[in-house]
Amino acid sequence: MALRETDPAEVGGYRIEDRLGSGGMGVVYLARSASGRRLALKVVHAQYADDDEFRIRFRREVAAARQVSGAFTAPVVDADADAPRPWMATLYIPGEDLGTHVRRHGPLPLPKLRELAAGLSEALRDIHRAGMVHRDLKPANVMLAEDGPRVIDFGISRAAEFAASDVLTQTGRVMGTPPFMSPEQFSCPQDVGPAADVFSLGSVLAYAATGRGPFDSPSPYETAVRVVDGDAELDGVPDELLPFIRLCLEKHPKSRPTTGELLTLLRDGRLPAPRPEPDHATAADERPRPRRRRRLLIASAVSALLLAAATTVTVVAVNAEPTPAARDLPAGWRAWQAKDTHNADGLEAGSFANCAVVGGGLVCAGDDIKAARFELATGKVTWSHSVDPTPDESGNSDGEVLGTKGDRVFVYENNEVPDKKNADSMIHDYSIQALDARTGSVVWSRRVWQGAEVSAPSTGRGGVQANVGVVPQGVLTLDQVKWSSYTLLGAYTGKPLWRRALPKADMCDLRALGGNGYLLCSDAGDEKVRVMRIDPATGALRWTVAVPSTLTLVGQAYGRLLFVDDGGEEYRTLTTIDIADHTRSTVRLARPVSGENTGIVSGGTVFFTNPSGRVQAVDPRTGRRLWDSRSSVESPGPPLAFGTHVFIASPGGRLAALDRATGTERDARPGPGGLATSGDGVPITRSGDALYVPYGVRSVYSVDARDL
Repeated sequence: MALRETDPAEVGGYRIEDRLGSGGMGVVYLARSASGRRLALKVVHAQYADDDEFRIRFRREVAAARQVSGAFTAPVVDADADAPRPWMATLYIPGEDLGTHVRRHGPLPLPKLRELAAGLSEALRDIHRAGMVHRDLKPANVMLAEDGPRVIDFGISRAAEFAASDVLTQTGRVMGTPPFMSPEQFSCPQDVGPAADVFSLGSVLAYAATGRGPFDSPSPYETAVRVVDGDAELDGVPDELLPFIRLCLEKHPKSRPTTGELLTLLRDGRLPAPRPEPDHATAADERPRPRRRRRLLIASAVSALLLAAATTVTVVAVNAEPTPAARDLPAGWRAWQAKDTHNADGLEAGSFANCAVVGGGLVCAGDDIKAARFELATGKVTWSHSVDPTPDESGNSDGEVLGTKGDRVFVYENNEVPDKKNADSMIHDYSIQALDARTGSVVWSRRVWQGAEVSAPSTGRGGVQANVGVVPQGVLTLDQVKWSSYTLLGAYTGKPLWRRALPKADMCDLRALGGNGYLLCSDAGDEKVRVMRIDPATGALRWTVAVPSTLTLVGQAYGRLLFVDDGGEEYRTLTTIDIADHTRSTVRLARPVSGENTGIVSGGTVFFTNPSGRVQAVDPRTGRRLWDSRSSVESPGPPLAFGTHVFIASPGGRLAALDRATGTERDARPGPGGLATSGDGVPITRSGDALYVPYGVRSVYSVDARDL
């Protein structure tokens, strides 16, 4: 970044060579000492230089910053709090900052994520030991040096924050970057402590793992509301890091671990000892604020941040009614309903099985439909393909969206023909395919199995045998012909990247959850099932845990696989396997659940649904029943936990929004009409605030979740 005419030639005897950047508190220069050492020198903006209290705070923070001496921080070399424009120089760290690196190269791989988690935890430990709080840990303040990450820009932020005794109501000087701030930085900034940095650490690591922040929203206000009251979006975070990040992102500061406990967790895999349940009525030893009051404070804090960023002057926050946050909807979106009528001749009047948002559209698959694409904004069907390229009345296949990767959607084709030796059967010829989700064209196709007895590729939806699983590296498949091997098809070419012999067993299922693959193998008459985790890089089995054969895998949450016991008339326990250390645990349900219910995990909660419309929510960590709702939706499909609601839909498209905290049915909408298919409702898909509800015969409608 080129120097400007107004930039100084030197500061404090250090020659200025380049401008590295600028922010709300000052300008950062690349400087060089007389000995040739390169420094990052930050000069405070003039308006803060005129604030006597700021100078006092700054002087104290410089003294504290000099005490920070760690391998993962940039040490303070020199500073002058009494200069006309106070400045501080730290050692210059060459390399990209984390934000730039992720934007250019994508999320970090797991080994780098582990290194980043350890380095940042150690850096924060050193900062906290010096009596400091960073308060603005974000990707731009993490440098990726050759020998590990470095935390930069600490010290000044705290000095600026305390420039007035009441930073929110008097001057509005609320420091931080909304997507990476902690709840208390919005609600009670005067009480922010080291736990705020721990929360920011969790958000930074989630960003590094996925390329997005866990609370990203279209507007700063909505982001702030999600930070304070919403759930973190952690889809795509490697399972091994989920426990670490979830602990960091606990809403109450007292529930978060210390940096020392985080380092122990990374080193030994030992979770911190449970803390006493915090009194959620008092976020910072003060009287509880009504929800409206809290929202007003959030709005004030965000206003202060935005105005400070735009004008770099002190502003006064006004407790006015906040403007409603912008809705997160596809461009040009409107409520719509549509039906796939392409290639309808000769096809069964069936329903979609599942859908996925990919390549800027909604791609659905189901009875006889390999895949059909709807425009997200309007519902226009842009292309549709049959499972069987030469359909006839002799057979039909149930299509399924197996998974997605970038703009590609993985589906299957069945080019079946009559069995010449048996007129009553068909010879199936299954191929897994990658389609360009925008055009529907076949990117690659790989024949996987052929024969009269083989079953269709499936990820295990609806309780059928699972033989395919999609992981970030590609598509895991079982060899159904010989039942002797499993392989990984590359996501971009479809070519086998490796092939491994299956463990000796009479039967194996293959599942993919959270980006990891698992084999579930058993022998006839055996009372145990072996659960084995697959290393996607090599196909080797990392660990094996035996569980009772009556258990059914229903999902994962909090870094654990979750199983329910189908062996009796009631569900009485949950069995969990820790993905990181592969320990098995049993959680007893506080209240038994009828075996007629179907269990599924969404948003960290286990939901049990019943054809009658009853939905029960259970905390998988404790077995406590959170609520029991009698909804108006018959035969509900899998619940979708999103924001403050849980959404369920019937086969005919009736949609209900249940309060996520209490289970109360807040709103319900009847289905659009038409032929309702049998079975349970189809999973709801969403893109931002837009919900997409499959129903009836190859039909979908879309509504704004905020209107429910």
